[in-house]
Amino acid sequence: MALEPLLSTRAQRAFVATLVLQGLVVLAMVAVVFAFVAEHVEFTGQYKTIPCYLALFALAEIFEILMAFDALRLRNIIQLIGIFIFHGAMIVFSALQVHETKAALIVPGGTDYFNRGGPDSLWNKVLPFLIVVPCVIAASWVIMAWWIRKLYFEFGWAIFHVVGANPAFKTMFQYYQIMICLLKFDFFCFTGVTIQLLILVLQTSSAEFGLTVAAIPIVLVLLAFCGWAVKREVKWLMTISLALMLAAESYFIYKLVRFYEPASREEYATTRATLTVFTIVAFLLLFATFAVGLRCFADFDKGLLSSKLHGQSYRPVATHGGDGKTDLFGDSSFLTHHPLLLAVTGPKTYSQSPLPSPGEQSTMRQSSYLGGGQLGPRISIE
Repeated sequence: MALEPLLSTRAQRAFVATLVLQGLVVLAMVAVVFAFVAEHVEFTGQYKTIPCYLALFALAEIFEILMAFDALRLRNIIQLIGIFIFHGAMIVFSALQVHETKAALIVPGGTDYFNRGGPDSLWNKVLPFLIVVPCVIAASWVIMAWWIRKLYFEFGWAIFHVVGANPAFKTMFQYYQIMICLLKFDFFCFTGVTIQLLILVLQTSSAEFGLTVAAIPIVLVLLAFCGWAVKREVKWLMTISLALMLAAESYFIYKLVRFYEPASREEYATTRATLTVFTIVAFLLLFATFAVGLRCFADFDKGLLSSKLHGQSYRPVATHGGDGKTDLFGDSSFLTHHPLLLAVTGPKTYSQSPLPSPGEQSTMRQSSYLGGGQLGPRISIE
C-alpha cells in the first residue's frame, strides 16, 4: 500500500505549471521595466512607484504559488477557488499599475526629456512590457479555470473522509475551510497595503509611519491567533480575535479618509488608485472574515473538533487487489467509503454475509416486520 504523492496527477501538475510559468513571465516583464527606469532616474520621490510595483508582484506570485501547493496538499477546493478569485484581482492590479507608472514617469512641462512622454520617451519604452503583464495573467486565468474544474472532480469526494456524509457536519467544515482561507488572504492584503504605505508615502519621522509599523505585528498576531482559535475551538481567544477585527476595520476606514482629505491627498497622488483598491479589498475581506468567524464560533462544541485537528491529514491511497490490479479503494473498503453509499447511509461499516446453504435457510431467525417470514441473503450494516 502506498500513499498517493503530491502532484501525482496531470491536473495537479498542470495547475502548478500554469502558475509558475505565468509568474516567471510576469516577473521578467516587471524586472525589465525596473531596469529601464533605473538607467535614467533615481528611485526617489514619485519614482518609488516602480520598485514597489516589483516588490508587490513578487510577493503576489510567491504567495499564490505557496497557496496553490497548500491547497493541493490539503485537497482543498475552497482554497483553489480563492486562488482563482485572487488571480482575477491580480489582473485588475496589473492594469492599474499601467496608470500608476505613467503618472510617475510623465511630468507635464518637465525639463527632462524622459518625463515628457514623447515617441522616444522612457514611458513609451516601458509601455509594451507593462501591457504584457495583464495579458499574460488573464490568459493564465482562463487556463487555471479549466484545471480547477478538473481538480474539483478529483478532490470532490475527499470531504467524505473528513466528516462523513452528515450534511450538517459538511456545512460546518466548509465554513471552517472558508475561514482559514480568508485569514490567509487577509495576510496578503494587509501586507500589500503596508508595503505601499511604508515605501511610497510615509516619512520615517512622521507619527503615521510609527503607527503603521506598530500595526504590522499586531495584525499578523491577530490573524495567527484567530486561525489557532477557530481550529481548536478556543472560545475566549476567538472572542478577542473577533473584537480586534472590528478595530482593524476602523484602521482601514481611517486610511481611506487620509487618501482623499485635502490635508493629505497630495501625499498619495501617484499611488491613490492602487492604495484605494487594496484598502477596500482588505476591508471587505476582513469584514467577510468577521462574519464567517461568527458562524464558526456558533459551531464550536458541536462535534467538529476532531475533524479539524485530524481530518485534513487525509491522503487517497492506491492498493493492489488479489488480481494484481490497482484498485482505488482496495478489496472491501469500496463499500465503506463510496460517496453514493455514504450519502444514503452515513459513515457506517459494511460487511457482506455469505450466501446461506439450503439447510441454514430453515434455521434463520424470524423477522417480526415480515410477520414471521424468513429473512433471505442480506448485506448487514453494523
